[in-house]
This record gives sequence, structure tokens and C-alpha cells, in this order.
Amino acid sequence: MTGANNTTHDRTSYDVIVIGGGAGGLNAALVLARARRTVAVVDSGEPRNAPSAHMHSFLSRDGVPPLTVLEAGRAEIARYGAVRIEGRVDQVEAAETGGYLVRLEGGASLGARHVVLATGLRDELPEIPGVRAMWGEDVHFCPYCHGYEVRDRPIVVLGVHPASPGQALLLRQWSPHVVYVPHSRPLTDEERERMDARGVEVVEGPVSTLLSKDGRLHAVELADGATIDCAGVFLFPRMTPNDGAFDGLGCAKDEQGWLVTDRAGRTSRPGLWAVGNVVDSRAQAVTAAGMGAAAAFALNHDLVDEEIERDLAAHRAAAGRSPEAPVPAS
Repeated sequence: MTGANNTTHDRTSYDVIVIGGGAGGLNAALVLARARRTVAVVDSGEPRNAPSAHMHSFLSRDGVPPLTVLEAGRAEIARYGAVRIEGRVDQVEAAETGGYLVRLEGGASLGARHVVLATGLRDELPEIPGVRAMWGEDVHFCPYCHGYEVRDRPIVVLGVHPASPGQALLLRQWSPHVVYVPHSRPLTDEERERMDARGVEVVEGPVSTLLSKDGRLHAVELADGATIDCAGVFLFPRMTPNDGAFDGLGCAKDEQGWLVTDRAGRTSRPGLWAVGNVVDSRAQAVTAAGMGAAAAFALNHDLVDEEIERDLAAHRAAAGRSPEAPVPAS
């Protein structure tokens, strides 16, 4: 398969297959390729931050369009021999001979000794007219990513999630003009007191639509027709991990249904790893990149340990010794 930023691939088995070509997946692939592992990245080309014009809080990449960063990453992994395959993964299965089979949409399958899941999450947005159209442009989730761009300007926070009140209180750090609209989630007395203490105005009433002019947000309209002028809207989406590729493999999940990993990204099943937003909804691009690197370091050490055991068994067999035999005294 060839194409822009793709490397022609003529093999069907790899040391590692990375599923997902965002910052976490590409950084894992980069470290592993530099460790001289055979690596393939299966990438659908639909990163979570694609709607955003710029990414922020990433040292040396602040203000750079997300696609620019990904294109640079794709070129870097190709330089070290990693393969990028445009496509989607249907399922990962345990192979009878060990390792895993990664089945792609369309019927092809690839073998891997280890698999890294870096497929991110889905932001499920409220069905309010204008939200989806302006998502990533004037409607945002993360204050650390986009709060500075609307500093000191009017901001509206929509109450659509249990964490929404906290989001409004946090955004007061960036602007003295924050309005909280409870929308579908009434405030408790304690939450209302916190809003008053923090200087966040509360305007009651459900939101009917977001109003734009020349393609940019300018106000929020309530069901009674009243409007609130603003330069930005923040909301807390419902986040769902894109971890279906590992379904049926028995990986442990927490009470909220997210994959459980150790600090290096190991799941409860040997050979399966997960990094970035697929396991941590708070991970920014820079965090995901670090998680990808950490997983790659640990994964390569695991592969080396496997290879030492294999080589040791072959060495002992060649010497006519049992694989379990103790080391002879020198």
C-alpha cells in the first residue's frame, strides 16, 4: 500500500504493530524503529484534534497545526524504516503460533509479536445546533489548549456534564467574563456558592443554539430567545475510548470501562499495550507522545528478554544440554 507519507510494505509480520497514528502512536513507532524493530503503524488518518486549527502546550510545537506535526512524525518514522498503512483495524486476535493477528478492514491481516493501541477516544457532543460545526474552532473542551486564545474575553460554559461546574471555575483563570449556563444539569447549592465566590455569572435556561456570523461564534441563544455574547464556548463532552480492537482479548478494565495499564502502558495481557487518550482522557498530544515513548522503551526491553530466552535455549540445545539445565561451573 503506497501513498502520501506511506512506506511500501511487502511483509505480513512485524515485531510491533501500532494501531493509531497520532502523537502517541507515532512516537512509539519512532522509538521502536530506532531500536531496529520492524514496525507498522495502521492509521485511519482521523486524529481527535483534527478540527483544531492549532495545537498548544507542546514544547517547540506550540501554535502549529496538528496535521503539520503528524506529517513531520510520519516522515520521521519512515526515515527509520517504519511502515505506515492507511486503514482501519477490525480486530486483534491471539495467533495460534504466538503473538497476535491484526485484521484490517477489507480482509487483510498482519502478524505481530506485540501490539500497541493508540487509537484515542471519541468526543460525544451534545445535540445543540452549532456545537458540532464550530467544535475545535470556537467551541472547545480543554482550557489549557484553548483558554489563552480567549483570554479576558467573554466565555460561556455549558452545563452538560457532571464536571462542567469545575470547568467554569477553572476558566475564570483566563477571563473575568465567564458565564455558566446550567442547560441540562441544575447546579447544587454548593456549586452555586462556588460560582458566586469565584465571580462566575450563572444564567439559567437551556441553550437552544449557538449563533455565528461570518463563520465565527458570537453568541449563545437560550430557549426563551435571550442571547449571551461570547468569544468562546467550552463544554465537557462525553468521552468514549476507541478500544474495540482489543475486545475479546480479556484485557482488564476499570469501573468506568477504560483499559487498565501499568505506568509503561502494559495491559493485563502480555504483548498488548495502550497509550494516549485510549487510556487517559486527560492526555494532551505532548502527554500522549511521552506515553508512546515510555511504552516503546519497555516493550523493546520485553522483546530483548524474550529473545535472550530463545537464544539461550538454542545455545543449550546446540551444546546438547537441557534448556532447564543449570549453568555449568567454570
